[in-house]
Amino acid sequence: MSGNRSCGVLLHITSLPSPYGIGTLGKDAEEFVDFLRDSGQNLWQVLPINPVGYGNSPYQSYSAFAGEPLLIDLDDLVANGLLTKSKCEEVDFGADPTFVDFEKVAKVKMRLLNEAFKTFSQIGTATAADVAYLAFVKEEESWLDNYALFMALKESNNQKAFTDWEDGIRSHKDDAVNKSLENPDIAERVKFWKFTQYYFRRQWDKLRRYANKNGVKIVGDIPIYASPDSADVWTHSELFQLDSTRKPLKVAGVPPDYFSQTGQLWGNPLYDWNEMKKDGYLWWLERFKNAARLFDIIRIDHFRAFDTYYAVPYGEKTAVNGKWLNGPGMDFWGVVKNDPILSDFPIIAEDLGELFDSVKELLKSTGFPGMKIMQFGFNGNCQDNEHLPHNYDKNMVVYTGTHDNSTIRGFLDSADKNCRNMAKRYINPKFLEPMHTACIRTLYASNAGTVLIPMQDILGLSDKARMNRPGTVGGSNWIWRMKKSAAKKSASKKLKLLSEVYYRQ
Repeated sequence: MSGNRSCGVLLHITSLPSPYGIGTLGKDAEEFVDFLRDSGQNLWQVLPINPVGYGNSPYQSYSAFAGEPLLIDLDDLVANGLLTKSKCEEVDFGADPTFVDFEKVAKVKMRLLNEAFKTFSQIGTATAADVAYLAFVKEEESWLDNYALFMALKESNNQKAFTDWEDGIRSHKDDAVNKSLENPDIAERVKFWKFTQYYFRRQWDKLRRYANKNGVKIVGDIPIYASPDSADVWTHSELFQLDSTRKPLKVAGVPPDYFSQTGQLWGNPLYDWNEMKKDGYLWWLERFKNAARLFDIIRIDHFRAFDTYYAVPYGEKTAVNGKWLNGPGMDFWGVVKNDPILSDFPIIAEDLGELFDSVKELLKSTGFPGMKIMQFGFNGNCQDNEHLPHNYDKNMVVYTGTHDNSTIRGFLDSADKNCRNMAKRYINPKFLEPMHTACIRTLYASNAGTVLIPMQDILGLSDKARMNRPGTVGGSNWIWRMKKSAAKKSASKKLKLLSEVYYRQ
């Protein structure tokens, strides 16, 4: 992306160690930046930092613009006099430091955030914090007002999806929206949700500044689709393919593939690209600009959908009966590239899965680097496999695997004999060198411009540390956490040496 050889680590914020049951934007995040710096790494890729939704997935968010309140660092709230340390220490966030108990963490952390909000509200106006808060609310009102009201209304409707709300408010009618804001309880909850976003953004900006100061750029992730139950679909229903009750006509997914014999049925409503084009794709431009304020580099999930997207009739139980439809292509990307803020912003295109020639042509026209996954290279003895390192070029971002894959150790443990033998011959590990280390070394030595390795693979962990299994919901998805002692000096030294030997600093 910059013309230089670079390297980094894929680790989501939730996977960081912390005493509060889930990774946060606080001290442990800064310590991970220190680990990256000392390891010769210049990139840190995270998963979407938006509020998690169905199945605790960061790709099914209540908002494409907001940040996840559970990532807020409680110690920062203590330091600002909004909570006491004792209140944070006396609650149970979950006993096991190796995974996130989302239900328990959400219950106790939201209670603490509500207490912090009450204190913040009682402090009074004209304080420095209040002035900064009001400035934030004003600056972000285009999405913040809708998000905060959406979350407040979900609370008042017992967390039901907005499609099950009363007709007027479900349809986002102006009179119904204004009437809801006249309710003092709703109005107070709107203020609370704005408060969480203020502290999230304040802490995020501090972490990003710390990372940049230490030579680390943050790679953020934009999910291609909006969640069906989100402030975005509720507020901008005209931009999606919905019926009169705001339910999808068709939903997103992918056909049968490497991960699932019946395909993946994601359930997200599809965009009405013709409608979006009428105002110059304004919603997308605002979304990209919001991401550009948060990250140094953007990874776009499921990039191929801008060329052709898979549409499954609403109500289908699997993704087998879907069909490919045309996306906006370069008409869309031409608008993005002509925007003065976004024209030169670095973007990574996730171009995995079944790719038509037209998808490859679109990627080439944008100039964005695509992605390659080493694991996919060992899926048969074929020298032309584009995922094998000898086929990489400079304009690529390469991984041992992503959050959707097995860990490299888990992959090799479960692979058949021929696959394992091929991998071993190709990687050719040195004497006593573990296979996961040899895989990383091979990627570092490749011609690819950027190498990003999941932290689980750096630590050589089994599939128990896998982040997500596509096509499944709940279970062990999204919950893995790194132990406090995991980022050891030995791992740091190995990465540092690789970055030096293969000129990736």
